Amino acid sequence: MTHQANEPASAPRIKGWCPGAWRPMASGDGLLVRVRPPLGRLTRHQMLALCEAAETFGSGLIELTNRANLQLRGVSDASWPGLMAFLVEHVLVAVDPQDERRLPLLLAPDWQPGDATHEVARRLEARLDALPTLPAKMGVAIDAGAAPLLGEVSADFRIERSREGTLLVRADGREKGTPVDSPAAAVELLIRLLHWFVDSGGIDAGRMRRHPAPLPPWAPATLRPAAPGPGPALGQYAWGRALGLPFGRAPAAMLRAAVASDSISGVRVTPWRRLLVEGFPAGAPSTPGLLESESDPRLAMQACPGAPYCEQASVATLGLAQELAERLNGQVAGSMHLSGCVKGCACQAPTDLCLTGRAGRFDLIVGGRADGTPVATGLDESDVIEHLEKNRDALRL
Repeated sequence: MTHQANEPASAPRIKGWCPGAWRPMASGDGLLVRVRPPLGRLTRHQMLALCEAAETFGSGLIELTNRANLQLRGVSDASWPGLMAFLVEHVLVAVDPQDERRLPLLLAPDWQPGDATHEVARRLEARLDALPTLPAKMGVAIDAGAAPLLGEVSADFRIERSREGTLLVRADGREKGTPVDSPAAAVELLIRLLHWFVDSGGIDAGRMRRHPAPLPPWAPATLRPAAPGPGPALGQYAWGRALGLPFGRAPAAMLRAAVASDSISGVRVTPWRRLLVEGFPAGAPSTPGLLESESDPRLAMQACPGAPYCEQASVATLGLAQELAERLNGQVAGSMHLSGCVKGCACQAPTDLCLTGRAGRFDLIVGGRADGTPVATGLDESDVIEHLEKNRDALRL
């Protein structure tokens, strides 16, 4: 049954921190344990070990987050100590739990050893002890290639290129950044800005984009970043193959098959639901279940895990997302988001069409976020499909 409504959905329980490995987060299917690959890369042996860990200590599912982390689901309180010992043994997490609380770095995945992105990351990792205590969700994007790739990815400070080609340190939410002449200078300025963020009351704001204080005079924002470049499309390259994860998740067995060849040297993670598999043999067959076509709607549709995986979700999302992807045959002209609750973890931006779970049913929101005002409520899965198929033109499907 559908009807018009303006009543708000129940408020979500927002946690002010992100899960880690040493600090897992309880969810509907057990503990969420998140692994942060150093410099955004795992060796083949580490990837195989992560697959083994997912199957031995969790549900066997591995998810790729929108901040380029890998997380295991379904870990129990009883299995977590064994999991941590296994992850430490395979150098997938730090031995010291405090290291996990350091500022997370997100690297553009096309970095090469010795280039500016790698050099900045290497220098910054060596200086992490010089940073102040920061809000748990803050992060830095290191994106110093010719054309920035991470502009749409959440980060509080960015090290990137200006239109003139110089290195730039830019505060998130500001159109311009401060030019610097070297990776070393970029790191020093970033450290100084992080201390300024704390000293100027940024802790209360929580994130740089929400911090109203003007930038200090010693960090004049004078240059705009270079025009963004395209992220890695799915397919074969000289270095290997880019593979997509349906809705950002895959069983460990599927990922194990993707790195089965001895020619594979490593796997780079991205914030775009795709893995870059170094050394994937040219001409090798597709990995069953993983995506190799940019037109596959499962790569573009935003869908959170939903029930029963998330304790805050009142509806299952992934089954409906899969059915919609099949029924719409990839003909989705606009953006689509399926959220198990109004929290909208999978996508914070407005989308052309959003389905939000509330009390076991779906709200339909057009041109808004998961917490937006619905045009119809009380939809079950069959109602959703019927409604969308009847209104394809109006909903840009």
